[in-house]
Amino acid sequence: MTASTRLQVSEERIASAARRVMGRCEELARVTSTPGSITRVYLSPEHARVNRLAAEWMRELGMTTRQDAAGNQVGRLAPAGMPDAPALLLGSHLDTVPDAGRYDGIIGVLMALEVVRLLRRVDEEGTASSPFPFALEVIAFSDEEGTRFGKALLGSSAVAGQWDPAWWELADADGLTLREAFRDFGLDPGRVGEAARRPDQLVAYLEAHIEQAPELHRSGQALAAVSSIASARRFQLVVEGEARHAGGTPYDMRRDALLGASEAALAVERICRGEHHIVGTVGQLEAFPGAVNVVPGEAHLSLDLRGEFDATRDHVWDEISRELDAIMGRRSLRWHAREVHSAPAVFCAPLLQDVVRAGIGGDAPTLFSRAGHDAMAIGAITDVGMLFLRNPDGISHHPAEDVAGADVAAGLRALAEAVLHLGAEVR
Repeated sequence: MTASTRLQVSEERIASAARRVMGRCEELARVTSTPGSITRVYLSPEHARVNRLAAEWMRELGMTTRQDAAGNQVGRLAPAGMPDAPALLLGSHLDTVPDAGRYDGIIGVLMALEVVRLLRRVDEEGTASSPFPFALEVIAFSDEEGTRFGKALLGSSAVAGQWDPAWWELADADGLTLREAFRDFGLDPGRVGEAARRPDQLVAYLEAHIEQAPELHRSGQALAAVSSIASARRFQLVVEGEARHAGGTPYDMRRDALLGASEAALAVERICRGEHHIVGTVGQLEAFPGAVNVVPGEAHLSLDLRGEFDATRDHVWDEISRELDAIMGRRSLRWHAREVHSAPAVFCAPLLQDVVRAGIGGDAPTLFSRAGHDAMAIGAITDVGMLFLRNPDGISHHPAEDVAGADVAAGLRALAEAVLHLGAEVR
């Protein structure tokens, strides 16, 4: 590593940046629609409030800032004399699942801001600029989780130019459509295409994120480079049987849809446990008509299937389908599936893996991400790379989500040095 790719700042300055990140995580945690827990969804008053806060923090660094046509908040710091230079995107998302933790997504946006603070050049007049032949942009994506409308990666999909007009008819729990919510938020549905970025406008995308698994915690390491992000498929399954009186129907006449669905859920676990890097989860199970004294005549269940490689994931779905045929055949039930989400595996660019590992230093581990991220969408228009931070026990999407300030400090240095390495490569 050359002097030009080492971050020439004191440990106290790094520690101060880490404290600021942790403090702002607490500040953002107070922006919630559910007092006593953290819930912040797309196109809500809370979304507007955190965008305003992010814009304030961006301007504090001398960045120009804007809210794009999909509700993402963007800050930009261009090189002096190069206002139209392509940009290195740094960031993550500010929306949450219901009853969320403080760090999923949020810490990536806040660390990106601190990396800009550490790397920016400030002239005698106090004007800040990027020290690289590319701009530094921080992006706070607006809807990674998909909590409100059931479709993940809406903000980053808009940036990637992959907005699907069919999404306008998605509705939230109150029946409000995405189109209506856009207008209520002050956005114009007809202009959502303006959020799209062209590949020639970007150098790459780097995202810092807590690991949502226990690998770093188990190995005693603070940081890792990410090799790829899981391919995913999601299904809504329906099992059809016959609703009958619970007391009057003997077992040999029962066509219990709930028991068939329950056996299907156990089959998912059994099949996926036998496959390397395949995870299948039944997160929802509902019986109908839902009365205590009625044999369930219909059951609905979800299936979230993730894998490191698309082909392996699809092979496992085929195996699950055959097993469900067998289960339902034995129980005189019918079943069908509707696929509601499909995303291919996204592989981090070798160069970006290299600069992240160089930023970490030493024998830096490389991990595969089973969780999805905005990088999955942005990978359609530019190279992506990711840095993972240790998360005790790997717990996420839960208030117990955690990260140590010392690990954030190490991550800030690593991410900043990764950008320095990338700057040297681009030159």
